[in-house]
Amino acid sequence: MTQFTPPIFSKIIGTGSFLPNSAVSNDELAARLAQNNIETSDEWIRERTGIAQRHLASPEQNASDLAAHAARAALDMAGVSAEALDLIIVATSTPDMTFPSTACFLQAKIGADNAAAFDVMAVCSGFVYALATADAMVKAGQARTALVVGAEVFSRLLDWSDRKTCVLFGDGAGAVVLQASTEPGVLANRLHAKGSLSHILYAKGASQPEHAWDDPFLKMDGQAVFKQAVTALGDVAQEVLDDAGMTAEQIDWLIPHQANVRILQSTAKRLGVSMDKVITTVHLHGNTSAASVPLALDAAVRDGRIKKGQVILLQGVGGGFTWGANLVRF
Repeated sequence: MTQFTPPIFSKIIGTGSFLPNSAVSNDELAARLAQNNIETSDEWIRERTGIAQRHLASPEQNASDLAAHAARAALDMAGVSAEALDLIIVATSTPDMTFPSTACFLQAKIGADNAAAFDVMAVCSGFVYALATADAMVKAGQARTALVVGAEVFSRLLDWSDRKTCVLFGDGAGAVVLQASTEPGVLANRLHAKGSLSHILYAKGASQPEHAWDDPFLKMDGQAVFKQAVTALGDVAQEVLDDAGMTAEQIDWLIPHQANVRILQSTAKRLGVSMDKVITTVHLHGNTSAASVPLALDAAVRDGRIKKGQVILLQGVGGGFTWGANLVRF
């Protein structure tokens, strides 16, 4: 990797996103589940989660395919060619293969031959972790222009007979282009993990075939996850604000992990932030794990809500148990 003169800041200069295929509404999902004698309804799902629909990848679509669409959109907005990238980080818990990394597949698909490429796996906190990593590498002079992507085909991990989990998740990808800058961009990052809570949200993988084939699907203690998420998101938000010498009143937009509208509401209340300042897209795509934060970010950039110079608080929380935040001036 080429060594660059370390800049003062790194800055987001482009965003992109992609949702596969047509949306599957709650009513459509309920009809599918009814064929297996699983009872649910649009009312039941909306009341508990705020989700109205989700997108499901087709069998031939992998995480890198979704990532490529989001990456091209972000590069186009940034006015940057793939050849100009020095670094690609993909946050995913649903990689194309055990190895090579999904980032390497993405590099080949977009023609970013000059970029180092690797994956980050922190489940629903993955994008926040990846953005913090890319920011550190840009500031250290290890990269000048970086592509950070959250991409998931989480539907592959779902037990379609478990109503408590299968209604929650969807597939998608979101991306940002991060570039060295003399202007303030990423203002602060904080990352955390608590491995002793790994049992409240997990999925056994292919590296444990003696277990995976018996029970390969996502398992979640919903109440425990909710409790931990609200506490963790509130705490980490205050940490990055303190690091930047700012207060919650100075946030223009809050983008928490899009898991459940109740978590978004509770997080905003704990921070004293109006829901008018919370970017909410969970109703459109469900919980897309590492893709959820950049999906919401791109939606708000493209519809004009997020404007140049505004301060945005990004937050992730997920299996591990992991959580973190990025404070960004757009």
